[in-house]
Amino acid sequence: MTARATCDACRSGEAFPVAFTMAFQPIIDAVAGSVWGYEALVRGTDGAGAAAVLGAVTEANRYHFDQDCRVKAIELAGAGLIGNDTARLSINFKPNAVYEPRACIRASLAAAERVGFAPTRLMFEFTEDERIDDVAHVQNIVESYKRMGFTTALDDFGAGHAGLSLLAAFQPDVIKLDMNLLRGVDAAPARQVVIRGILGIAAELGVTVLAEGIETEAEFRYLRSLGIRLFQGYYLARPEIETFRPASAIPLLQAVAA
Repeated sequence: MTARATCDACRSGEAFPVAFTMAFQPIIDAVAGSVWGYEALVRGTDGAGAAAVLGAVTEANRYHFDQDCRVKAIELAGAGLIGNDTARLSINFKPNAVYEPRACIRASLAAAERVGFAPTRLMFEFTEDERIDDVAHVQNIVESYKRMGFTTALDDFGAGHAGLSLLAAFQPDVIKLDMNLLRGVDAAPARQVVIRGILGIAAELGVTVLAEGIETEAEFRYLRSLGIRLFQGYYLARPEIETFRPASAIPLLQAVAA
């Protein structure tokens, strides 16, 4: 499909029918004891979880939904709702909702300019519920986003289809270790071996590892002992709709940096 045909298809798609907003969950730098970034997570305007919104996504409206999510997250971040003016803003997207990277990013860049949010603070997490057959297409997205100064991340690494084959095909800036791989890792020798192997591969490729879905101090302490620096999860802070109060995490940030 050509870029022109793609953009025409995008414009002619259906508008997304459900009102939504964003919650923000911080990503912690355990060495600096600071907030490294925030992931934007879709929520209903009434506080309903992501499933209530995502259930309305169809083939006809997914393009508008992807664009609307990006713009909403950037607008809220630009309004100062993510706590500081240096943290990255991480936005999820599915590769099949992006056909031509430079064309599909225009609305995001326009929103960033409108609210005074530096585009270099944007991080795009890509994940796919089904196997990515067009690897060259995703590689083009990753390379294009890197050239535009964005940070790129592979979400749910170690689960489903987000694995070593994708990492070998293209190297994002960040891989986010899947929470199921990390659950109870402090007492799971086999998973410890796998994670140490991933860390070795990531180091050789120059890819940063982020541990997501951390729920216990034991998980955090073990993964920190392996040298992982970036963390995200309920143990550190829960997502908060349209805002996050950094002061609520300061005691824990000081503790993890100790």
